[in-house]
Amino acid sequence: MKDETKCLHAGYTPKNGEPRVLPIVQSTTYVFDSTKDVGDVFDDPSKALIYSRFENPTVMAVEEKIAALENGKAAMCTSAGQAASLISVLNLCNSGDSFVAASQIYGGTINLFAVTLKKLGIECIFVDADAPLEEIKKAFKPNTKCAFGETVANPALSVLDIEKWANAAHSFGVPLIVDNTFATPINCKPINYGADIVVHSTSKYMDGHALQVGGVIVDSGKFNWENGKFPDFTTPDESYHGTIYTKAYKELAYIMKARMQLMRDFGAYPSANSAFLLNIGLETLAIRMDRYAENALKVAEYFKNSDKIEAVRFPGLKGDKYYDLAKKYLRKPSGVISIDIKGGKENAVKFMDNLKLASNEVHVADIRTCVLHPASATHRQLTDEQLIAAGINPGLVRFSVGLENTEDIISDIENALAKI
Repeated sequence: MKDETKCLHAGYTPKNGEPRVLPIVQSTTYVFDSTKDVGDVFDDPSKALIYSRFENPTVMAVEEKIAALENGKAAMCTSAGQAASLISVLNLCNSGDSFVAASQIYGGTINLFAVTLKKLGIECIFVDADAPLEEIKKAFKPNTKCAFGETVANPALSVLDIEKWANAAHSFGVPLIVDNTFATPINCKPINYGADIVVHSTSKYMDGHALQVGGVIVDSGKFNWENGKFPDFTTPDESYHGTIYTKAYKELAYIMKARMQLMRDFGAYPSANSAFLLNIGLETLAIRMDRYAENALKVAEYFKNSDKIEAVRFPGLKGDKYYDLAKKYLRKPSGVISIDIKGGKENAVKFMDNLKLASNEVHVADIRTCVLHPASATHRQLTDEQLIAAGINPGLVRFSVGLENTEDIISDIENALAKI
């Protein structure tokens, strides 16, 4: 099936007399015929459902749909995008290990990696995403277990050279994890370019309507976990009856370990109702991504021609630093634009506070146009040096173009800029 069809049909196929729309299975609990049946499922969770702390029929249908869209083997939904990023790394790294991450990533992820994981004894080594291959390779250590980057960075709008980063990771026998939130599988499939694991904040374009927070991890099923660097996959897991993941689940070893170990212990699983709402968003994802790109290009061109805008970052705009990489990796750009307003923070705030149609909110990738000042919101925990490394200056405004008529969006921008 093509993506437009997958959005509507993947993950759930009703049988004779069953509901056309994906049902909400609103239950924490599943019943078994005998004690032995329960024991058998605990020995091998792939036999049946156990408990909705880490698996539910409604959520699993959505997981299957997202895996199909990403050309992955399997997926696991989480309660937030941050939970997806956390589990994707913890599934590989133990205390004393390290991993390499592009510095141009979401501010919350930087904090998660640099502060929280550090407390757990896991070192994150940040590298400029645009650095030459040899420089990226220098960051890898003998205890490095993975690399991490964002397809389109939030809010720097830089485009990751996925093949270059995959080359670096694979040369050291470790997987590449790519956050594909802004691109979505409609505009980029990182697995096709060498990524091994893909994560998303499904709260953004996938949901699209600002209805619920969520995340997902997609396993390509392609990485060789038996290369000697990942004994947790190839030796018995005493917390799960001595299961050896590579033997029991083969190409699904990564996602099954994540579910059986980490989701079991953390319980960061979405509710059935949240998955139902996410599925509604996914059904129109392919159509919406085209309209976002169309609207955003018009708005980006307007910003580029304004004498009150110092710089415009939008990889779909000719002349943008990442235009060529966007052409290589993205079917179309997303609807997010980053602009630097002349006059710095004061004028950026004045511009945002005078917008009437666009909402000033802590969200992005919505059907409605919204704006954010990252330096005073999502990235306020970062130092000035970290802000610069993440591609953010005090006057940067993240402008998320919605699905309104572009004439209305541009009129709103024009009125707000006139107040500066």
